Amino acid sequence: MPALLAAENVGCRARGKQILDDVSLAIEARDFVTLIGPNGAGKTQLIKILLGILPPSEGKVVRQPGVRIGYMPQDFVPSVALPLTVRRFVQLNHARTAATKAAMEAAVEATGIQPLLNALLSDLSGGERQLVLLARALSGDPQILILDEPAQNLDLAAQQNLYRLVQDLYQTRALAVLMVSHDLHFVMAESRRVICLYQHICCSGTPRKVASDPHVQKLFGAPLAQLMAVYPHAGKGGTHSHAHVRTSEPRR
Repeated sequence: MPALLAAENVGCRARGKQILDDVSLAIEARDFVTLIGPNGAGKTQLIKILLGILPPSEGKVVRQPGVRIGYMPQDFVPSVALPLTVRRFVQLNHARTAATKAAMEAAVEATGIQPLLNALLSDLSGGERQLVLLARALSGDPQILILDEPAQNLDLAAQQNLYRLVQDLYQTRALAVLMVSHDLHFVMAESRRVICLYQHICCSGTPRKVASDPHVQKLFGAPLAQLMAVYPHAGKGGTHSHAHVRTSEPRR
């Protein structure tokens, strides 16, 4: 079966700078892929290219015909000059059919935003706004849910609640998830596949494989080393924990 969404040798240049170089990846049905990398690695640009918001400078993006994609952006600050209610925001750009109404009602229920429906978007707290954005992403009954740093600027409790909700949605709905995240603990615990991006793809694979890659350890340094010190590995002698030595420079 062809991938739902794929990048083939994608490159991106802006203001004379190479932001992405020869990036290829595919999102299959029921995938849970997490995209990691340092600031400036090109993660958000890649997401926007996959969505068709930005055109690639090289390569191409292939989408399965009719594929439904829900997108939760990294930054969203509603204007106080626009008195938009949560209900109206979730309904925007959706045809008023029985199917879309059912999908929106399911999204509202899944995210628990019923008490917020009549509130103004500009009056919400950060955590409430993220839940509304997630409901909006789910309202079209997507086959792929794309999340760009969904827990950014949330406190620890709100981060945990949001990540738990994403995992529940993945387990209960027939959808694929592509998420940009800096939360390595969540990446190691929940992702089926991790892709490390630093203009190009440094490495990809299972969380355990990526966490032990020297390129990734060099990019993330101490935080990853601390995580690896307690991250369990199944080896010949059973489960054990260890840290890996950081070696070699990533290609720039």
